[in-house]
Amino acid sequence: MAEHELGDLAALRAHYGEPKGFLKHKELPALNEHSRRFIAMSPLVLIATSAADNGPADCSPRGDSPGFVAILDDRTLAIPDRPGNRRVDTHHNIVSNAQVGMLFMVPGINEMLRVNGKARLTTEPALLARMAANGKPPLAAIVVDIAESFFHCGKALIRADFWNPDNHVERTSFPTLAKISADQYGVDEASNHERIEREYVENLY
Repeated sequence: MAEHELGDLAALRAHYGEPKGFLKHKELPALNEHSRRFIAMSPLVLIATSAADNGPADCSPRGDSPGFVAILDDRTLAIPDRPGNRRVDTHHNIVSNAQVGMLFMVPGINEMLRVNGKARLTTEPALLARMAANGKPPLAAIVVDIAESFFHCGKALIRADFWNPDNHVERTSFPTLAKISADQYGVDEASNHERIEREYVENLY
């Protein structure tokens, strides 16, 4: 197996070759009219982080109504942190390694927007009030100083046929989170199901 590994940059480039044309340098150091509009349309962003010194990596979703990510200026974004499970895995990583990668998605559009930069956590009252939903401010905000942004082609979602409603699976074809938790952690399925459903209704904000 080792002889077939692409274990260094030279081997990687020899296997894949170089990007063609503008693709080699398509990263922009700030948002422009297209990326700003895409973020305003996006109800979902995936945030990738990792701990310091080659620590564990993590990828976590953030979702809300389109435009929930605040564009403070062309080089700064703020992502509201709504109530969750209190693991704060993303936050643990950010306080030890500020580097983050984000992937914005818009339903029905195959292309995605990638934004990379350095993040910090804040509880600044004025900023949290600006991002309030249902009358409730977020618990904190992830503020990202943008290093680069660029659009990602839609091949992955096209191959996945991701937005095709005919591909939606029946909910009964996969166990509920309560069932999974019961199998994996030994918690009571019925009471856990009730708790999860209540959280979905009462504690989104």
